[in-house]
Amino acid sequence: MRKSIATVSVSGTLAEKLTAISAAGFDGVEIFENDLLVSPLSPEEVRARAADLGLGIDLYQPFRDFEAVPGDVLARNLRRAERKFELMERLGATMLLVCSSVSPDAADDDELAAEQLRLLAERAAGHGIRIAYEALAWGRHVNEYLHAWRIVRMAGHPNLGTCLDSFHILSRGSDPIGIEAIPGDRVFFLQLADAPLLAMDVLQWSRHYRCFPGQGTFDLAGLVSHVLDAGYAGPLSLEVFNDGFRQADAGRTALDAMRSLIALEEATALRRTATPPIPSPVGPAPVRLAPVVPPPVIPSGFAFAELSVPPADLPGGSGGLSGASGQLAGPGESLGQSGHAYELGGLLAALGFVRTGTHAHKPVELWEQGEARILLNATGEGPALAAIGMESPDPAGSVRRAESLLSPVLPRHRAPRDARLDAIAAPDGTELFFCRTGHPDHSSWTDDFEPRAEGEPAAGGITHIDHVALTQPRHHFDEAALFYRTVLGLRPQESLEVPDPYGLLRSKAMSTADGAVRMVLNLNQVGAQHIPWQHIALACDDIVATARRLRALHPDLLLVVPANYYDDLAARYDVPPELRELGLLYDRDEHGEFLHLYTITAGRVFFELVQRVGGYQGYGAANAPVRLAAQHAREGHAWEGGLGRRRLARTTVI
Repeated sequence: MRKSIATVSVSGTLAEKLTAISAAGFDGVEIFENDLLVSPLSPEEVRARAADLGLGIDLYQPFRDFEAVPGDVLARNLRRAERKFELMERLGATMLLVCSSVSPDAADDDELAAEQLRLLAERAAGHGIRIAYEALAWGRHVNEYLHAWRIVRMAGHPNLGTCLDSFHILSRGSDPIGIEAIPGDRVFFLQLADAPLLAMDVLQWSRHYRCFPGQGTFDLAGLVSHVLDAGYAGPLSLEVFNDGFRQADAGRTALDAMRSLIALEEATALRRTATPPIPSPVGPAPVRLAPVVPPPVIPSGFAFAELSVPPADLPGGSGGLSGASGQLAGPGESLGQSGHAYELGGLLAALGFVRTGTHAHKPVELWEQGEARILLNATGEGPALAAIGMESPDPAGSVRRAESLLSPVLPRHRAPRDARLDAIAAPDGTELFFCRTGHPDHSSWTDDFEPRAEGEPAAGGITHIDHVALTQPRHHFDEAALFYRTVLGLRPQESLEVPDPYGLLRSKAMSTADGAVRMVLNLNQVGAQHIPWQHIALACDDIVATARRLRALHPDLLLVVPANYYDDLAARYDVPPELRELGLLYDRDEHGEFLHLYTITAGRVFFELVQRVGGYQGYGAANAPVRLAAQHAREGHAWEGGLGRRRLARTTVI
């Protein structure tokens, strides 16, 4: 279907907005009046610019407070409308959005509203313009879409139809099934926006917290299905008021908007395939949709996590990144203050990992324990989490899916002997690789490594990567959630807000249905200055034994948990006292129990060791404030004296 977007949905000048919208592949645009009023471009220049960019001007909006008013107000409103019609002719726009009135001058009189809207439609027809009447959720007298339709039907003019807006319908809890009672050719326009579920004034909710389809809680696929069943054949158009989008890069926002519409089309097509529409007796035949993207290829696990380290941290020669034994920081040195590569290797060795291979011609090491694999790559800054390998039953299909959702394959240098391994970029810049490790019918990335056995992993240790947590840039949180949901097929959970000593941390977990892949996205709300810490959670089959070994051999590598936490834990749960002795944190849900602990931080990365008992589904989020405070305390102590000031708040992840 034709895809459009309102200029209010992206940031910048009108010229910048049009350029970004065109580059994202949209067919048309809604010109928001304020964007035109502040633009130095004349209406004719805007029209020409849009045409040069391949954009149609589908709608001009909004025209407010018109209907059901006294005669003298009506005269002023008609004069105002004539000026807008003249401007629209210069602009090349043939449809005007009229919002239901919020004016105290408006009367609660449907017949009067219909009479005056008919008069407006007659005037509009003389200019070749149609009027789309929309019920605002906070309209003074008309705030339901079926009420607006009754007035349109009562007016009975061919140039007057209705505009359906998903936010105004779903924010009030209205049932969209009634849309099918409206003839499709009388639905002149469809505006779409998602939103998180918030308990607040609907006007403030609308003006600040709308988001793109798939980023909120509304069932937009269901609503669009009803609109198509009615016979609507116009564009799918986005109208999103969002404070973050108004500050973000226009190009990225427009691409995210297009990705959301592609995914919405897919979801709608799949729903209508499962439940074929019944032809409406009052309008055109239902519009047919076919999926426009390849089906999702659900990842089956983590192949690896790749950590970048600075090239300067190489010990030299062919000794690799971490020295022969993966040594730890020396006495008095703090792992994570300098973030040297040999320290990160030492941390892995302490956790029971063994360096099992080095890349044939790149400065990359492979460290393994069970099915958990960590790569150390001395090609960048860090230590930092640079890439994640996802196990895919069909890597080529995963790539096709990503490309169809506007996530192109990243260019990579590949030697002739290297395994084919394609990567895409997540919104925060993390590279995602699609792998099929050790499969006989597919090249395996592990074949690029020359074996380098250095011992056996510690018994009772780590089995696999449980989840990976990534801190998102402020304006990319919703974009990232949409990316992982649509590209990888992960299911989002409710967003959480976790108290931090210096503010709040917003967190959203996402996973496959079977829990084989779990991701946690985090957004620091402390302030603009922060370091985006990341972490890798490693699953254990006996975390008590692992914690006991670490406490005995490497106690300085583990985060110190306050004693007050264990006093409270003992009051809430009947847990063994060894949790306090070993520094283990505890949580439970209706499915099972969760034991976990954290290492200190190396560069921007720390590790979490976890054990899920029974069918526990969560991530220990109840313990996040304790961990955050402990990390702040450790970092604050490390910074004392040297800088002579309180450190900046840091971002960490659940």
